[in-house]
Amino acid sequence: MMDASKYSVGYFPAKKEYNKWVVKDHITSVPIWCSVDMRDGNQSLIIPMSLEEKLEYFKVLLKVGFKEIEVGFPAASDTEYEFLRTLIDQKMIPDDVTVQVLTQCREHIIRKTFDACKGAPNAIIHFYNSVSVAQREQVFRMSKDEIKTIAVEGASMIKKLADEYEGNFRFEYSPESFTGTEMDYALEVCNAVLDVLSPSESNNVIINLPVTVEMSSPHVYASQVEFMSENLKYREHVTLSVHPHNDRGTGVADAELALLAGAQRVEGTLFGNGERTGNVDIITLAMNMYSHGVDPKLDFSDMTYLVEQYEKCTRMQVHDRSPYAGALVFAAFSGSHQDAIAKGMKYRESTGAKKWSVPYIPIDPADIGRTYDADVIRVNSQSGKGGIGYLMEHTYGYNLPSKMREHLSYLCKSVSDREHKELKAEEVLNIFVENYLNIRSGLTVSEFDFMRENNVVRINVTFCKDGIETRIETEGNGSLSAINNALREYSGEEYTLQVFTQHSMQGDGSRSVAASYIGLQRTDGEIYWGAGTDTDVMRANTNALLSAFHNMTREEH
Repeated sequence: MMDASKYSVGYFPAKKEYNKWVVKDHITSVPIWCSVDMRDGNQSLIIPMSLEEKLEYFKVLLKVGFKEIEVGFPAASDTEYEFLRTLIDQKMIPDDVTVQVLTQCREHIIRKTFDACKGAPNAIIHFYNSVSVAQREQVFRMSKDEIKTIAVEGASMIKKLADEYEGNFRFEYSPESFTGTEMDYALEVCNAVLDVLSPSESNNVIINLPVTVEMSSPHVYASQVEFMSENLKYREHVTLSVHPHNDRGTGVADAELALLAGAQRVEGTLFGNGERTGNVDIITLAMNMYSHGVDPKLDFSDMTYLVEQYEKCTRMQVHDRSPYAGALVFAAFSGSHQDAIAKGMKYRESTGAKKWSVPYIPIDPADIGRTYDADVIRVNSQSGKGGIGYLMEHTYGYNLPSKMREHLSYLCKSVSDREHKELKAEEVLNIFVENYLNIRSGLTVSEFDFMRENNVVRINVTFCKDGIETRIETEGNGSLSAINNALREYSGEEYTLQVFTQHSMQGDGSRSVAASYIGLQRTDGEIYWGAGTDTDVMRANTNALLSAFHNMTREEH
């Protein structure tokens, strides 16, 4: 049995007055983004990226548009060190991009970190030490003053070495395990570090508040961030950053509420890759902003490319239901969902709507390089007429009557159910063609000619079956009515032409193709469907009529 009594709250909430973030509706300004894929993300991989893979992935991050990238922990391994040196020596870092490196507060590690950064156009030296109650008591067995001394001495060493080394350096400090630290003490340590680093207009310092382990609901973290934002020294010269992990599955919520609470910068990874359950997913966070009309200043217009590169370089997999990026996140299999989406798309087209409001689809899939036929309308045994009709119309140009769409949907669902698989768009088309379109049975029309007298159309039509031709002369109130009357007379079948629609398919000039759809109803009420296409409208109508007639008399054949 599970025993919840062994657990208790391990975090320290801010005072209740730090809740001004509550009244803000949504994020209105874009944070500074810092990708930590190359360090935090890479440390979480079963097989860390090779030098070649890291170089390739670095280019992906540049393409997305990151201006700050944490490239590693260069004092931790030769590969990390060599990677940074390769970036610098081969001049692969654009002038407007800042690389960030992580270091502990130990002099020989800090010195090797500066060695690795020598010659970088811009670099952030990110140093940290753990300050939480659990770390102080269980790992370091040190007092608050001793832990603060580590942070202050680390800041002093970094400031000293920055003066010794040539380069353009900024400083970032993280009180690791911030979420498990008393708020007054976390503030005391950060302010002591700031006193050493002396933030100014020309020396902006980053204070990063990591959710090293998620310990609370997101609103608690937001209030902690607001407390720090309002009480840090040198606040106008300090960039307040957050680094949420995802242990409770609320990393994105942590970041969103933190931004409402005063955070100005976010450290995270593409697809949320990171230690344990991961880091905050920057794609989800940024696309959430995008869906509210805020440009995140990151380019996710080719999401498929990003997924492919990520999976190739990290050997991780993007889940099919991962927000925005997953293969199935826009997919609608449910018939009612498909119908609503199809109607929403038609409404958008007919009204020329500027704002996106299609049911069930929070953003336009085309914005991230997805297509409606392959990514939105998906066909299986749960699908309905709306989605299949939309797919047939927008992918192949066939605008079927409503009842015919329903009939086709039953055929598709039957195939999907029997074969236990999803049907691709071309498979749906094949089912349509095989069951309705221009069906060539034993009966054909070899020739016909019409003559109109007042409101009556007279027809001479020749039917051919098993090599035997039969000529019928009759009339109707239109061309289709006349040829249908001729077919009834020729066959002796009792039915009514219940449904007829037609439209022009895409083409140019005289070569445009007419598409016709006909439903024939027998006395028992059942409707049999056929479709026809031809560059000649009457031939298209005749093909549809004979296809429907073939389906109606199939059992007799």
